[in-house]
Amino acid sequence: MKKLFVFVALCLSFKISNAQIEPTPLFIKQPVIPSFRLINVADSSIFTKDFLDKRKATILMVFSPDCEHCQQMTKEITANIKKFKKVQIVMTSPLPYDFIKKFYIDYKIAKYPIITLARDPTYFLGNFFKVRSFPSFFIYNKKGELVNWYNGETPLEKIIASY
Repeated sequence: MKKLFVFVALCLSFKISNAQIEPTPLFIKQPVIPSFRLINVADSSIFTKDFLDKRKATILMVFSPDCEHCQQMTKEITANIKKFKKVQIVMTSPLPYDFIKKFYIDYKIAKYPIITLARDPTYFLGNFFKVRSFPSFFIYNKKGELVNWYNGETPLEKIIASY
């Protein structure tokens, strides 16, 4: 009887411990830039992976315009834009277009051609990357291969050193 009890207890503890393991996120299973369909805030056009410059590394930044950390990171990026010559930045948010457009205007994103600010109406990238905090950064090399990622506020130098 004791052996049966121990066996059942072991089986239950094994099942409970396995139930807490999350599946591997898609961006780890498929470590290349995913195909996406966004709305470019500058002109309301469709923006897809095909519009990326294949000669440059890519930073995909999932953010929220009302997030203080996102606002601070945007200020740091634009203040240090010369350090991003070899990269293109796609900032994306699922929030309403007008809200993102105000951010685009307030932070003068139009002055920075390497930055594309876009709306992700279906939150595809947020789900693909399993974003848990804003801002989140996903850094790809020129070949479109994932080289690093950061969730939450991240020192600018760490991001720059990643590509």
